[in-house]
Amino acid sequence: QVQLVESGGGLVQVGGSLRLSCVTSGLTFKKSAMSWYRQAPQAPGPEREWVATIASDGGTSTYADSVLGRFTISRDNRKNTVYLQMNGLEVKDTAAYYCKASTPRDYWGQGTQVTVSS
Repeated sequence: QVQLVESGGGLVQVGGSLRLSCVTSGLTFKKSAMSWYRQAPQAPGPEREWVATIASDGGTSTYADSVLGRFTISRDNRKNTVYLQMNGLEVKDTAAYYCKASTPRDYWGQGTQVTVSS
C-alpha cells in the first residue's frame, strides 16, 4: 500500500520559513519523480497549483515562477523523503501543500496546511 505523509506545516509570519517533509512508503522512491503542489482556499477551482518537482536522482529541480528563488525542493533517497524548504513566505503562499509521487502513476499525500499571517 502506497502512503505519502506530509508534515511541517503551520502558522508563520510574513518573511518566515518552514520546511515541509513528505515521507513515503510502499513505492520505489528512488525511481519516482517527486513534486509539491498547493491549493489555496480562495482558488477558483479544484485544481492544485504546481510548486516544484525534483527528478528521481535529485539531479534536476524545477519551480513555479511564483516560488523561484524562495523555495527549495530536495530529497533523501535513503529516507524515502522529499522536502520543501520555504523561505521568505508571503501571505499568498497560504495553502494546503501536497506531495505527489510519479512512478509514473501518481500518488498523493493528504496535505499539510501552511498559513502565512501579516
